[in-house]
Amino acid sequence: MSHPGPIVLVSSALQSRVTETLSEAGLSPVLEAGWRDALDSVQQLQPAAVIVAAPDQNHHLHELARRVASCEPYVPLIVVEPRDTLPSTAIAFNPIDGRYQRLVPRLKAALRVRSLHDTVLRRIGNDLTLRTSLQATDPRTDATVLLLGRGGGYAALSVALGERVGVVGTLSIEGAAKHLNSRELDGIVLGDGFSPRVVEAFLTVMAEDSRFRHLPIIVTVPGATVASELPNMEIALGDPECIAADALALFRQHAFAARLNRTLQSLDQGGLIDPRTGLLTPSAFERDFATAVYQTQARGGGLSVARFTFEHKELRVRTDAALIASRLMRRMDFGTLQDDGSLLLVLIGADQRSAQSITRRLASVMKQTSHGTRREARIDPDIAIASLAPGDSAKSLLARLQPPPERAVAAG
Repeated sequence: MSHPGPIVLVSSALQSRVTETLSEAGLSPVLEAGWRDALDSVQQLQPAAVIVAAPDQNHHLHELARRVASCEPYVPLIVVEPRDTLPSTAIAFNPIDGRYQRLVPRLKAALRVRSLHDTVLRRIGNDLTLRTSLQATDPRTDATVLLLGRGGGYAALSVALGERVGVVGTLSIEGAAKHLNSRELDGIVLGDGFSPRVVEAFLTVMAEDSRFRHLPIIVTVPGATVASELPNMEIALGDPECIAADALALFRQHAFAARLNRTLQSLDQGGLIDPRTGLLTPSAFERDFATAVYQTQARGGGLSVARFTFEHKELRVRTDAALIASRLMRRMDFGTLQDDGSLLLVLIGADQRSAQSITRRLASVMKQTSHGTRREARIDPDIAIASLAPGDSAKSLLARLQPPPERAVAAG
């Protein structure tokens, strides 16, 4: 893979082994540096990646992570054999049986995200709206992780992960397959309660499916074998808080790549798609909704609008609900996440009864996601549905979705 800029390696006793591994894979040039030189080189040399293979991972690492995180395009920071809790943007890499070969696919996967970011920045150019949208929030706020387990450590992992990302929990392999096929995920954590053989069978299936090959997978089951075809797989044993903290950078990287892909989709659609959600921007929605109402009134047929409102006001709750809708809604339907935090979906050809069925399915998937450690942090939307009636306009149809107090204010 071609990549402009050197790979900066913060050296230590591991230096020769890591350098040899990268050189054998054709990943060069590799610039070996101490902490001070590494900090200076981030700004001066614009490296493609930074790898830390030094035992003295102290405050220098946090300063290095801060500088690397400010770079554009994305520069992956990988820490070999971390000793302490990592900065939230540093990706952990732990060799198995003293072998470093898995570092190469881990780095190449990260460099693909860098190339994707570079493509997006080039296509955005001077479009400040898209650039601001891309940088407005930490990609972690988009991330949702599947937690699979049924042992004693499940609850502790659920709490540790829920403090950092959205969590979808399941107790079975069959449940995991259902979630993987129904929604976008940014990582999987395999908790205890499964034998190594079951875990290895699951990993084999994941490695054989191109949709999931680059998904971060954190395995907490002792005795499991690393699948070499899964570049972002890690075996992590120990304290759930440390496992969740060290996995966060991989989840963030995957969520960032998903955001970049949505941005490319927005560019392909002339800026009509919101990169945060994959739904229409409010202005594009307003135009398309007016057209849909007019055409339905002229030609006949059905049309319904559903409004999802959320008691839990966190941005990542609303964004995740919108991402679920954009993934699962029918191809002919469209929607938007409004500035007031509500989600509007237009269901083409749907009467009141079929609209209720569609929204129930969407809400069911939303409710399976938790954004926090408390039950009230789950996505639990209130849903209002209005169906097009003779004489309705786009404005009057939307007005019927507003709660009674808001209708009175609008009428006044």
